[in-house]
Amino acid sequence: MAQEPGTPGPETPTERTPETPAPVEFSDLAALKALAQPRRQRMLQHLTLHGPATSATLARALGLNTGSTSYHLRELARYGFVEETEAGAGTAAGVGVGETGTGAGVAKAAESAGEERRTERAPGHGRERWWRAVPGDRRFPPRSRQSAEMRHVMDELNHHAYAADLELFEQLQRDSAESGPWADAFPYSRGTIRLTPAELGAFFEEYIALLNRYKRPEAETPNGARTVLTRFLAFPAPLIDADADADMRVDAAAAVAADSEAEAGVGAGAGAGAGPGAEVTPARPADATPVHNRKETEPS
Repeated sequence: MAQEPGTPGPETPTERTPETPAPVEFSDLAALKALAQPRRQRMLQHLTLHGPATSATLARALGLNTGSTSYHLRELARYGFVEETEAGAGTAAGVGVGETGTGAGVAKAAESAGEERRTERAPGHGRERWWRAVPGDRRFPPRSRQSAEMRHVMDELNHHAYAADLELFEQLQRDSAESGPWADAFPYSRGTIRLTPAELGAFFEEYIALLNRYKRPEAETPNGARTVLTRFLAFPAPLIDADADADMRVDAAAAVAADSEAEAGVGAGAGAGAGPGAEVTPARPADATPVHNRKETEPS
């Protein structure tokens, strides 16, 4: 049952203020290139979702060979994205693994990674190397401080990351056989707000703070809780060139006038204006916000 606003349920963490890691900016181009490699992104996502694994486990899950996964794990560890751990040990309790932008832009929203873990035990013969995703709040430089090469790397990273997110979301919706309360666990929102760059930055930080408020140690996680992936994406709507906008309004007005003339000549009783099913683009209201012919720096 839905809770009334301001009336939290027994499991809503309203007072909890967990100790959260300080944001760490990743501006080293070599580290970003290491992270942007598609196979490494898939491996890091698997570790985030399912907990610690060996190179053999990752190879079987992702259809790779063990030598390849071992190499990519070492590269991810080199830049602090993964680390060795004890067999079966989970990610640090209550701390999510996330990547975000800074300022008004967002590279990738922080994601929860501490609630549900599936691990396998190391066999009794010999010692296997187990790896886990390193928890933390990783942030990327805002686009205004990125070099041309860094922008290219970040564009590649975001392209693969968002494509993987969308593929997973659609797959879960298509293949889900859930019949209980998790059957409807696909909330999403598409909205529009008018903000300054500073307000957008504050909005983003409030979102990250909200995620951190809901993180908790495994010992405090109630039965029935599952890992939930969260994604945040915000970007400014493209500006419309003033001249082009004026032309569009002239064309729209001409189209409306033409439709009116055509309707006026159709039999007796035909009213002026658009006919049935016609789509009319209204002119901009007189009190609408004016469109300025200016350019903005695109945030990351």
